Amino acid sequence: MRRGRLRVYLGAAPGVGKTYAMLSEGRRACERGRDVVVGLVETHGRPRTTALLEGMEVIPRKTVTHRGATFAELDTAAVIAREPKVALIDELAHTNVPGSKHVKRWQDIDEILDAGIDVVSTVNIQHLESVNDVVQEITGVPQRETVPDEVVRRAHQVELVDMSPDALRRRMAHGNVYAPEKVDAALSNYFRIGNLTALRELALLWVAGKVDDQLDHYRAEHGIATTWEARERVVVALTGGPEGDTLVRRAARIAARTKGADLLAVHVTSADGLAGADPASLARQRTLVESMGGTYHQVVGDDVPRALLDFARGVNATQLVLGASRRGRFAQLFSRGVGVETTSRSGSIDVHMITHDEAKKGRRRPALTRAALTRKRRLSGWVMAVAGMPLLTAALVPFRDVVSLPSEILFFLTLTVGVALAGGMWPAITAAVGGSLLLNYYFTPPIGEFTINDPENLFALLVFVVVAAAVSTIVDIAARRTREAARASADAELLSTLAGHVLRGQAAVPSLLERTRETFGLTSVTLLERRSEAARTPDDQSDPDAWRIVATSGGAPSTCPGQSDTDVVIDDDMILAAQGGPLDAADRTVLEAFAAETAVALRQERLQEAAEQARPLAEADKMRTALLAAVSHDLRTPLASAKAAVESLGNTDVAWSDHDRAELLATAKESLDKLGRLVANLLDMSRLQAGVLGAAPEPLALEEIVPRAIDDLGPLRDRVEGDISIELPEILADPALLERVLVNLMSNAVRYSPPDQPVLITASWYGENVEIRVMDRGPGIPPEHHDRVFQPFQRLGDRDNHSGVGLGLALSRGLTEAMGGTLLPEETPGGGLTMRLTLPIAARR
Repeated sequence: MRRGRLRVYLGAAPGVGKTYAMLSEGRRACERGRDVVVGLVETHGRPRTTALLEGMEVIPRKTVTHRGATFAELDTAAVIAREPKVALIDELAHTNVPGSKHVKRWQDIDEILDAGIDVVSTVNIQHLESVNDVVQEITGVPQRETVPDEVVRRAHQVELVDMSPDALRRRMAHGNVYAPEKVDAALSNYFRIGNLTALRELALLWVAGKVDDQLDHYRAEHGIATTWEARERVVVALTGGPEGDTLVRRAARIAARTKGADLLAVHVTSADGLAGADPASLARQRTLVESMGGTYHQVVGDDVPRALLDFARGVNATQLVLGASRRGRFAQLFSRGVGVETTSRSGSIDVHMITHDEAKKGRRRPALTRAALTRKRRLSGWVMAVAGMPLLTAALVPFRDVVSLPSEILFFLTLTVGVALAGGMWPAITAAVGGSLLLNYYFTPPIGEFTINDPENLFALLVFVVVAAAVSTIVDIAARRTREAARASADAELLSTLAGHVLRGQAAVPSLLERTRETFGLTSVTLLERRSEAARTPDDQSDPDAWRIVATSGGAPSTCPGQSDTDVVIDDDMILAAQGGPLDAADRTVLEAFAAETAVALRQERLQEAAEQARPLAEADKMRTALLAAVSHDLRTPLASAKAAVESLGNTDVAWSDHDRAELLATAKESLDKLGRLVANLLDMSRLQAGVLGAAPEPLALEEIVPRAIDDLGPLRDRVEGDISIELPEILADPALLERVLVNLMSNAVRYSPPDQPVLITASWYGENVEIRVMDRGPGIPPEHHDRVFQPFQRLGDRDNHSGVGLGLALSRGLTEAMGGTLLPEETPGGGLTMRLTLPIAARR
């Protein structure tokens, strides 16, 4: 019996239409004459989904009793006994009630598939095991029902049911997903725009990986090695040379011309890992590739063209970008080069040969700046070669009648190998030549002459010389390669340390100079900068008055470039001067990297200092200008009203009735109260600006503080509806400040909501914070102006443009931040403004 096929509809979030798509597919199969049954479908009360079930055969569910409660589950046995061609079974990740045959529904489906029945099912991306933790980090909601990715990957077909975040939120706002009383809470928590966008991207990436796997499996199954241009992939080959930046940028432009093309960079290193590529250049080019949205890869291979093409075909690349050869014309006569070889073997892959400034300049081997072996080892090798051979000869001469010539050659060969291990190639070759002469004169007939009668003896001596020379050469090459590897490792470690010092913070320049001095064994390192008033002349390199010391480390600093042993020019006005002896070329290259990063760190420090100096002045000027504007208008209005009322009461020429007198007194009191609140807000704002407003956070229960804040609204309290769960954890906040913030936010929301629309205050637990939302149905504020509502003396959309100095939200945010929280505006679904107040949980502070 053949196993049934599984088809899965994958969605980014609940409500995108997975169940609807599954039922639609079932109805289409019925119309084609296939035997289709509904094993289990959850309609969640959605009318359009329920309508699709009409006329379809539904397998009754089985009931399972657990702890006195009855649950309805999928009847797997009934589905198998019915023997349909296709079964529709919803919610692949569902966990069955304890006591069921299987723990998970996907295991039930697996049993049905084994019976030869095709199954169509549904699952959301948040239920896949591999992304479960990522989804929890994004949404703050743990998902306890999961399904192994392999179960979904084994499906014959996975179809993504996609919907944009805005469209899904509109569906919810219209009541097509959840009941109306749950819509606002859902839109404000799990179904935020950011959450839905991230979940949608996860779903798209997962399905794209599934499609790539299917394509790779098909190509491997059918032995297809040629490139299929299903998707453009551009591979750029990097050698670590200076032309790499040009190649990366050109490859990025080629990829950009095709929408959705992938950019991949690859570097081929030799099998021994000791290629002559510059690690610093490769690191820089890798950063450049990743900044352009590409990926960096490194492969090992001695045949570079083959390694490049194997990688390109492995990733199904369509285009390969190579740099024009740096080898000269003479060298190209003996070898066609990587570019020509790669092009001749590329097949269906397009190869781009990019010209650059380094073309035909030749490949310059990086010279070793120091001998591969230490002086002591080379000296010992020469001693062994010059003295060891005669001593060995003197020791063997008495035994030449009993020791054969091959044994004597082995003794000399052993000594030659020892010379090679100790002193390298040239002492060993000298020992080999000298040993061959000694063997010829003392041990090869005729004895005492430099002649050889037996051709076999001649051959043996020649083999001795060749083997000795080969061993010497190999030992010398190994020593040099070891030196190169150690040097590359040291340079990489230095550059890594350099990056770490730059990232670590504020004392970057002194730290970098100290590290530079220690690394290269210098007596002093000085960063010099040309004085701004000094004229640039040819003689100013040796004029101390033209330069000033920015920072120094070590002994006596250099006062001008001419006084130092090594000068590294950073730019026209900055030089790094090092004392302590001249540096070789390789050390100077790394020193230049240190100098460049030191200059960058210095500029960052200066910019930060300038910004810190300018910030208080800008804030003070801004506050002063705004305060003057407020005093000139908003303070004068209530003061004028109070003054007019008092003057009217003091006018003895008018006989005021008791009613008129009461109205004037009420006007004066109202104006003075408004003036008092305004002055109090100004004082609190000034304390916030000065950083002297104290907050005393303590654990608080929201279900206690919110009702008090609503009562403080007075007559406006009837316009507010609260929905605060008693299961919320305690928050850490100052009770007086929090109450004032809530009153401010609610009164602002009530003032500008329509009379028939209440203001809603809700709270939810999200991660390590509790979020309080005050939602109104007023005119709202455009998203591009959300940041401006918290600026003092601003009045936008949701606030009155004719009264108040605009301190309410600015002061509320300041008080919130003083308690360690945040206050941000959001759009209310369906229109209006929502203020989201976030405060930390007390137990997790």
